[in-house]
Amino acid sequence: MLELIKAGGLLMWPILICSVISLSIIIERFWSLQQKRIAPKHLVAQVWQWAKVGHLDNKRIQALKVSSPLGRILAAGLVNRSHEREVMKESIEEVGRHVAHSLERFLNTLGTIASISPLLGLLGTVIGMIKVFAVITTHGVGDASILAEGISEALLTTAAGLSVAIPTLMFHRYFRGKVDELVVTMEQESLKMVEVMQGLREDEYTSPEIDTQTDSSQ
Repeated sequence: MLELIKAGGLLMWPILICSVISLSIIIERFWSLQQKRIAPKHLVAQVWQWAKVGHLDNKRIQALKVSSPLGRILAAGLVNRSHEREVMKESIEEVGRHVAHSLERFLNTLGTIASISPLLGLLGTVIGMIKVFAVITTHGVGDASILAEGISEALLTTAAGLSVAIPTLMFHRYFRGKVDELVVTMEQESLKMVEVMQGLREDEYTSPEIDTQTDSSQ
């Protein structure tokens, strides 16, 4: 592996650094963007049960705020639960924008790596070909071994750049879609919570199954 990096020239090092950064971001995003960490199920039902039995106090709201991104959004609405529906929605939307932005953390870096990696490979190719033509100008084309270094550098950097860019681009697109899906889920759950707290929606949160799950979690 080290021999290939040396054969590819100096531009193999920034490509290698890009690959390490890309892999780190991919692992971190897979961990951070789990559904259970961002938008836990039955969270709105739990909030409704707290409100129903009179346990929805500031302490529970603060605990909800730090529990997950969805909890942070719901807590923003619950702070204003005594106000009109529009006030609750505005506070939820304001916090929701910040949460959505935080979910996109590192994705711009991932997209940048996907863009610059093949360009670094192309630059290595150009430099390698320049070396080849410089050798041809000096020594001619009689000895192929003299040309091998430049040709090897040109091919290796191109392959390395594409090898980093292709999977990075795939995961960048995947995480973009994952973030969009999570944002839609949080919007739906937030709207449910507003309707529940305003008395416009109740039936689906009064089933015995939800009550039992909520009571056992307390």
